[in-house]
Amino acid sequence: MRKEIVLLLISVVLLPFIVRPAIATEIWIFAMFGLGLNLLLGYTGLLSFGQATFFGSAAYVAGWLLKHYGINVLFALAVGTGVGALSAALVGYLCVQRSGLYFIMLTFALNQFFYFTAYQWTSVTGGEDGMPGIPRPSLLGLDFSKPIVYYAFVSAIFLLSLWAMKRIVEAPLGKILQAIRENEVRAAAVGYDVPRFKLAAFVIGGAFSGAAGVLYAMLFGIVPLEAIGFVFSGNVVFATLIGGSGSLYGPIIGSVVFIWLSESMSTIWARWPMLLGIAFVIVVLFLRGGVVEAWHRFSRLRA
Repeated sequence: MRKEIVLLLISVVLLPFIVRPAIATEIWIFAMFGLGLNLLLGYTGLLSFGQATFFGSAAYVAGWLLKHYGINVLFALAVGTGVGALSAALVGYLCVQRSGLYFIMLTFALNQFFYFTAYQWTSVTGGEDGMPGIPRPSLLGLDFSKPIVYYAFVSAIFLLSLWAMKRIVEAPLGKILQAIRENEVRAAAVGYDVPRFKLAAFVIGGAFSGAAGVLYAMLFGIVPLEAIGFVFSGNVVFATLIGGSGSLYGPIIGSVVFIWLSESMSTIWARWPMLLGIAFVIVVLFLRGGVVEAWHRFSRLRA
């Protein structure tokens, strides 16, 4: 575990010198987004295609307050986290009443409801044009308009989020969620209120996604309509699976792969999604634990 932390810290320091600071910042934001989904998918066994609901809702609300009222950056993050958790509580309360395919379709359907609400509410969200003009207010003398300064801020928030998620998954709550993932019926038989714990996972995952949504809005200065769409939800699912769901570092690895392919390879080769598709097929057929499992296999062979 200590080795992984050292490698992660080195990556945080070196990444903006390997790729453009904006891309490096997006990687850690997407990794935060993946941490929220991974708590549902990897640790609780709930496949949600509506995670962008919490990401986009928080981005819109915090973006509106930043744009029209010039609120503090930390307050914007707090608001986004709260909006993400609240929207996740509303969606999760409905979704946890069902399981399997019905659960997946409910997350998708409710995401579409939020998407079309944002699409129609043009006076607030801007509709398909998005919500532009979102500023990055300075904080304690730090000028976030400078890409490297904003990168450092986002990196610090990401590392804090990773530490918090590590504490959650190692706490009794995390162990209960993993028990639900392994056998929901047995977890209920020993006395755990399974729907309540599923809802707790939803709320926590939504809070992480909401914080990521606010940072994303400030990074690009706009909340695009796609940020609340099901395709965006699918992207974070693919990234998490490719990196390795059920592993704390899986979403981080998947985010690096996904954002690098989408931002760097797309300028070289227009058909870059084929690479993502091939990687996903390999994961499904041979490496259910993604890149993390591949690395463990390699380490065992080398040993």
